[in-house]
Amino acid sequence: MGPFAWDGPMSTVVAASDMARDVLALYGLITWICVAIGTLVFAVLGYVLVRFRERPGAPLPAQSHGRPWLEIAWTLGPAIVLLVIAVPTIQVIFRTQTLATPRDALEVVVRGYQWWWEFSYPSLGVVTANELVVPAGRRVVFRLEGPDVIHSFWVPKFGGKRDVVPGRANTMTLMPSSAGDFWGQCAEFCGASHANMGMRVVVHAPERFDAWVRAQRAPAVEPAGEPATTGKALFAASACVGCHTVRGVSAGTLGPDLTHFGSRTTLGAGMLPNTPQNLVAWVRDAPALKPGAKMPPFRLTDEQARALAAYLLALQ
Repeated sequence: MGPFAWDGPMSTVVAASDMARDVLALYGLITWICVAIGTLVFAVLGYVLVRFRERPGAPLPAQSHGRPWLEIAWTLGPAIVLLVIAVPTIQVIFRTQTLATPRDALEVVVRGYQWWWEFSYPSLGVVTANELVVPAGRRVVFRLEGPDVIHSFWVPKFGGKRDVVPGRANTMTLMPSSAGDFWGQCAEFCGASHANMGMRVVVHAPERFDAWVRAQRAPAVEPAGEPATTGKALFAASACVGCHTVRGVSAGTLGPDLTHFGSRTTLGAGMLPNTPQNLVAWVRDAPALKPGAKMPPFRLTDEQARALAAYLLALQ
């Protein structure tokens, strides 16, 4: 994929949901209206410049006062254009801003923290972080909550964005159209690592989404063998348990739920691939990788860092 690919990871002109298609259709209509108006204006301007250009010895053109029909035309014309734009615009606003919950819709509560995302599925009993998984062909209602500062939930190919505001419940409803991986980003400046507050969005076929839900509901995997076993003991004896949940081991709520952390492909809210090397560096000194990260640096030996990373990656 070249640097100017039309269908890039953050493209806003490739629709992957019904909401994005509605918005792009409206943009397309407005764009073609602007092209038609621009073409007409430049055509008339070109005609006037050529037809009425100054010629040597030409007499002064006949003078006239007022053209009522012309004045009426250039008053009614823009009004009609605005009406043609306003009607579909209002229709799209009502379709994309609805607060009603459609029947059989999947509800996802989105919480924006500095600087990571939490996604919980109340009807499914699933909580995950930074990687949003939804089914294709099913309407999804996102309930947006801001526990700390203002963030903005934005998945470009899903269309539009919504602010995540403390004390205010915002809603976004859409239907992903096809399976695939997409990228999202916080779109409201929220502090030192605002640019590092991304998310991976995975749209599964319905049967694969059901399998993902079953896997997420399962208890944390018990590590087998070294160094993961040592890593579990280190996790349980350290400050990790005060911030992170691993079902059956800890119940912290300040940081992301890690019960199935090993099944995620990224860490640090999409900053880095979830590899052993990156995870070792992360557990030793997260702020060195992500400025302002609230996870403090730990004085771990290389052996301890590798053991802790092995345990976390085993949490599939």
